[in-house]
Amino acid sequence: MTGAAFDEVIHAPNRLQICSMLAAVDAMEFSVVREALDVSDSVLSKHVKVLQAAQYASITKVRRRTWLALTPEGRRALAGHVAELRRIVERAEVGS
Repeated sequence: MTGAAFDEVIHAPNRLQICSMLAAVDAMEFSVVREALDVSDSVLSKHVKVLQAAQYASITKVRRRTWLALTPEGRRALAGHVAELRRIVERAEVGS
């Protein structure tokens, strides 16, 4: 994906927050993301599975810990989505 593009997969509030958190790091532990979002394991798992199905996120299990990371494709999709959101907001500000 190149340039600004609204992404329905990322746009859901929890998934947008997950992607934003993961964009700042190489990987983040599942429990840290869960606590930051204040959601249950099952809610976070559901959103991560959607991101994983779109090939935007990866899951790695190391011993008893589960790590989440954005894939390169996920990083591109997030950048495009954020660019599109900025474009939309700029259009609204011009009309003010």
